[in-house]
Amino acid sequence: MFFHFKDQFPHLNLYWDKYLPHQKRLEMPAKTVLLEEGKISQQYIFIEKGCVRMFFNSNGDEKTVQFFFENEGLTSLESFVNGTPGAFTVETLEPSIVYLLHKKHVNRLMDEISHEPGFLKMMLRIFARRQMHYNNELISFIRDTPEQRYQNLLNNRPHIVQRIPQHYIASYLGVSTVHLSRIKNKLAKGKPHF
Repeated sequence: MFFHFKDQFPHLNLYWDKYLPHQKRLEMPAKTVLLEEGKISQQYIFIEKGCVRMFFNSNGDEKTVQFFFENEGLTSLESFVNGTPGAFTVETLEPSIVYLLHKKHVNRLMDEISHEPGFLKMMLRIFARRQMHYNNELISFIRDTPEQRYQNLLNNRPHIVQRIPQHYIASYLGVSTVHLSRIKNKLAKGKPHF
């Protein structure tokens, strides 16, 4: 479950290992919903294998917000922390192996580990990194054209373009699949031919 933390903070392995028996390992097919929009998030999700997307429904149209891959953890954070209905649906896009840790165990773990020196700095670094990522995405969505956003994906996160179906990428970029095809054709024509 906390494998991504184990690598970054090995001095805390005693705590991570203590909660290994409480995690639930699931092998699931693509298109399996892990959290439904409007439901309260009760699980922290860690992806061992596969890909997960987070999206919301806007008048019957799915708007993709984020993609998560191997060795990444996620939850609908506001829902998880505050016990409020979640704003997002989380579903697998590929056959996946995920680990779930219930909120009560996460809370106990956080209580125990919070006494460790450096814990607060560690959590602040993690949240700052994630917040910076979301801020950059928001700024890009406002500032950049869809073509520039697609080019950013190619340059900085090519695994998304390689693994994610085109209609989800179009949703993520805020364009239609037809518009995305035009962008791809335009970029392909602009490439030098040898």
